[in-house]
Amino acid sequence: QVRLVESGGDLVQAGGSLRLSCTASGSDFSSKNMAWYRQVPGKQRERVADISSSGTANYADSVKGRFTISRDNAKNTVTLQMNMLKLEDTAVYYCNAGGTYYAAGYFPTRSWGQGTQVTVSS
Repeated sequence: QVRLVESGGDLVQAGGSLRLSCTASGSDFSSKNMAWYRQVPGKQRERVADISSSGTANYADSVKGRFTISRDNAKNTVTLQMNMLKLEDTAVYYCNAGGTYYAAGYFPTRSWGQGTQVTVSS
């Protein structure tokens, strides 16, 4: 099972930016679809963005135009650039590896990182 390590979470003011990174172990990273999810206490984990092995990106409506997902296959890394952060972006952000695309979108695997905390303050 792939090991994922997220980093980059921090406390930031509303309107600010953060860059999250997720580094994956293993040699077949380039063949994996990847995604970022987030979760707040008491709520279900929600998909933020995903990127296919070929580089096609999809975003949740709540982050479109503010967040950008990208991948660097040479470094086994997927990145989430978050701009114009809002209070409601506060959550623990998780990376997921190897999901499958169905008609409804990205379906995650059980390969999750430990998460990184993003807190947006007013």
